[in-house]
Amino acid sequence: MRGVVFDGKEVRVVADLEVRDPGPGEVLVGIRAAGLCHSDLSVVDGTIPFPAPVVLGHEGAGVVEAVGPGVTHVGPGDHVALSTLANCGACADCDRGRPTMCRKAIGRPGRPFSRAGEPLFQFASNSSFAERTVVKAVQAVRIPADIPLTSAALMGCGVLTGVGAVLNRARVDLGETVVVIGTGGIGLNVIQGARIAGAGTIVAVDTNPAKEETARRFGATHFLGSAEAVREVLPTGADHVFECVGHTGLVRTAIDLLDRHGQAVLLGMTAPTAEASFPPAAMFLDKAILGCRYGSSRPQRDIARYAELYRAGRLLLDELVTATYPVEEFARAVADAEQGKVARGVLTF
Repeated sequence: MRGVVFDGKEVRVVADLEVRDPGPGEVLVGIRAAGLCHSDLSVVDGTIPFPAPVVLGHEGAGVVEAVGPGVTHVGPGDHVALSTLANCGACADCDRGRPTMCRKAIGRPGRPFSRAGEPLFQFASNSSFAERTVVKAVQAVRIPADIPLTSAALMGCGVLTGVGAVLNRARVDLGETVVVIGTGGIGLNVIQGARIAGAGTIVAVDTNPAKEETARRFGATHFLGSAEAVREVLPTGADHVFECVGHTGLVRTAIDLLDRHGQAVLLGMTAPTAEASFPPAAMFLDKAILGCRYGSSRPQRDIARYAELYRAGRLLLDELVTATYPVEEFARAVADAEQGKVARGVLTF
């Protein structure tokens, strides 16, 4: 079968991948669509350290082909969106409704794939850049069959992360003010999450003026080319500032833009050794810096919730998909993403 493989030096689309059958508590999914997220590219450039060779992809949707013993919530023929969160479901954090904190779900990649007899790692317990993948049952979330799979794929990462950061982590309230730095796939979902939450003012900041129309469509009330102009819109600062780029200098910017009792939420992925600085005295007015893993989400609950918001016309998914590419055109999809031409490019199988 076809798939996108990173061998530690280069990325190639191959046609000779194999994947094992699902075991107990596992699901075999035929992937139909997979979003290209910057986290995939961060594996390639080393920002996210990950063992190789690895089958890339972590934002996918498809159709269940087979289930292992003990799986009852999905069956063959069901449409599913895949989460990256292979949480155990039994530890203290899972029991408290915090699956993103499950230690058994972090940094323990399996190797269900092989190529010419060599095992390959699975990225983010998912590897959706393959025609078929095996995931833990908890990762397969059944969705209505009327949602296009090219759109549904994005719920598994970009939507969970961006919308979840607003609703679950920051808990933006009615009428509050929000600044979103960076309007890529994550930033747009933060913007629409803020709109859904009822934020009064939503300021999008991006250096690319071509992104203004899309940002406003998703819910931005203002669009600025520089964070320096934010104080003209919000003289006392913002209640919430979301850093969606992953630049240490912008972490400082996010903190500087906070109003009293404001909170900066860090979503952009920096290099593991990167450091940011800020004056601690700035925090004494009850300000806070929040990390956020995967939108502090509970995928089985949240994906179903977002599917219904989509069907009600409140959550935009189709509008996120700027372009689709056959998996063989992976290199073109990467080039378009790196040049900022797409909100989200989606690979199809």
